[in-house]
Amino acid sequence: MATANLLALLLPAALLAGAWGFQLIGGLVPCEMCHWQRWPHYAALAVAALAFGTRGNTRVALVALAALLIAASGVIGVLHLGVEQHWWRGFTACTAPTALTGATAAERLDALLRQPVVRCDVPQWALFGVSLAGFNAVLSLGGAAAILALVRRAR
Repeated sequence: MATANLLALLLPAALLAGAWGFQLIGGLVPCEMCHWQRWPHYAALAVAALAFGTRGNTRVALVALAALLIAASGVIGVLHLGVEQHWWRGFTACTAPTALTGATAAERLDALLRQPVVRCDVPQWALFGVSLAGFNAVLSLGGAAAILALVRRAR
């Protein structure tokens, strides 16, 4: 159980460190859906840290909950990846089609200025064609599955 608990703590910590590193050092500005992926990791960190202070079924439940939170971030990552790849439409204003409506140039300029600066449907960074949302999806879902397998084996 200690290995599962440690992984449930270190995985979201590493993914959040990477996200913050890309933001603070790399200069990438996260979009709204990027922030959505971070929230379950913050919660998983807190739950996994809390699990270290417990024993028995309580610890098992907390580690499993942390794994589910990590998986939730992975699911959001899959949704974000789909938006980036234009497999489906986005859910927020940062993926809405740019509509420059207005009768006058001033109205069209105003519509343009209201558009989000960072779009959710355009990856800011990719490695081998995989964006940060894709990496989060793979690592979070794979890590959650590994944690749950370790929990099951420990029981």
